[in-house]
Amino acid sequence: MDLVKVENLVESAKGMSSMPFMRQIGVMVGLAMSIGIAVAIVLWSQEPNFSVLYSNLSPKDTSAIIDVFEAADLDYKVEHESGMLLVPAERLHEARMMLAESNLPQDTSIGFELIEKEQGFGTSNFIQNARYQRAVEGELSKTIKSMGAVESARVHLALPKESAFIRDQREPGASVMLSLAQGWRLEEEQIQAIRHLVASSIPKMQPKNVTIVDAKGRLLSDDLTPNGMKLSAQQFDYTRRVESLYTNRIEQLMVPLVGKERVHAQVSAEMDFTITETTQERFNPDLPAVRSEQNVEEESTGSVEAGIPGALTNQPPGVAEAPEEATEETQTQTAPTKTRRQSTRNFELDKTISHTRQQPGKIKRLSIAVVVDNRVGKNEEGEIISIPYTPEELTRFTALVKETVGFNALRGDTVNVSNVAFTPPIVVEPPVIPFWEKNWFWVAIKQIGVVLLLLFLLFGFLRPMMKNLMAKSKAEDEDDEDEDGPIEPPKLEAPVYESNLQLAKAVAADDPKMVAQVVRTWIMADKKRGS
Repeated sequence: MDLVKVENLVESAKGMSSMPFMRQIGVMVGLAMSIGIAVAIVLWSQEPNFSVLYSNLSPKDTSAIIDVFEAADLDYKVEHESGMLLVPAERLHEARMMLAESNLPQDTSIGFELIEKEQGFGTSNFIQNARYQRAVEGELSKTIKSMGAVESARVHLALPKESAFIRDQREPGASVMLSLAQGWRLEEEQIQAIRHLVASSIPKMQPKNVTIVDAKGRLLSDDLTPNGMKLSAQQFDYTRRVESLYTNRIEQLMVPLVGKERVHAQVSAEMDFTITETTQERFNPDLPAVRSEQNVEEESTGSVEAGIPGALTNQPPGVAEAPEEATEETQTQTAPTKTRRQSTRNFELDKTISHTRQQPGKIKRLSIAVVVDNRVGKNEEGEIISIPYTPEELTRFTALVKETVGFNALRGDTVNVSNVAFTPPIVVEPPVIPFWEKNWFWVAIKQIGVVLLLLFLLFGFLRPMMKNLMAKSKAEDEDDEDEDGPIEPPKLEAPVYESNLQLAKAVAADDPKMVAQVVRTWIMADKKRGS
């Protein structure tokens, strides 16, 4: 077999040498290209799959990240079209943790660091105010970006100049541009939190003057919703939380008694969100207290004439004449008396004034339904069966549920505990991922494609070319035999070895082609004898 390979190589080389010079160059170029393509295919098959590390990286961060990867001997690629940085897919998380340790990529938002920079000697007041406003915007952007759902944020402040005139005073405003992470959305509470966060950071700014827009151009801070609707949404959420609280209490109580996944509870709460204010004033008549007291006393003795003030009434009395006989009338006139007493007393009663405001969110009524699965037991034959609970056990369960939720019959609460055999759960198998969507399938396709390309180059290009060269060499040899006739090997009949050797040397020197033909004839003869 080695002689056959050598013979094929010799014939290929002979056919190659007999071809024209330009054709020889073309064949050599084709061989070189085939070998190069094969090597490129093999290297491509061994190249790992790359994934995007981060998108929208700044050139500064990209340069710093490349330095870290080169120091850690980590492969990377930079796309020339998009500038994205790629790393091997199996080392993606490792690369991100490595960059997080190095604090990369750095946040491009500039806050109060802008003020710390050195300022020129001739910096005007306008430049200083602009830098301060830019620093505040950067700090607000950093704070908003720290939220999990926000990937990036930008804040624009509209701060009017302060004026001494009341008519010229204007309220400040702000605009916030948010870029949310993929698959995230902001709730109403989060949007309101951002509005109040920005408004509280700027003096005299009202939350209504803060506008929030997402990256898709949608207005998030929409004030067209009536306040009643917003309040209803908050009331609904509060009601659901109360119901969830009572449901969890019931299930935590019943699970140790009946087993996990064998009890389900539902609570319907009727809430009262009415705001009631009451003012009450009470008096206690049993506890009087003297507040003020006034007493007036008058007492007169004798007759005192009184009249209109003047000259006649102010005359001195005349000569008094003593009566001859004392009578009762004279006695009464001689001893006149006048007494007057007046008393005024004010009392203060005990008074209580109370102002009561009922807190909204009071429970008006609870409706509770609990379903308990049958317990598992064994019959006389040892088979596993389902055994329902007795009425006494259900009554005990009902009492426990009432104590758990704070049952109040006056407000109309109801509790219903039922025992029903649960239907076995339907096991839903996880969706089967098609094999063509798995990573190993594409890796195998890649390797198989490489093998097929190599086989195509070997059997579709190189082998036909070698056969063509060998066939052409044989055709040229046959043409030579037809022209010169069959070459008979010389007969070496000299009895002496030295003479035969000299004759062979002379023949080889005169006709090398004939010697080659003789050797070829010998090889073919040996091949036939061996077969």
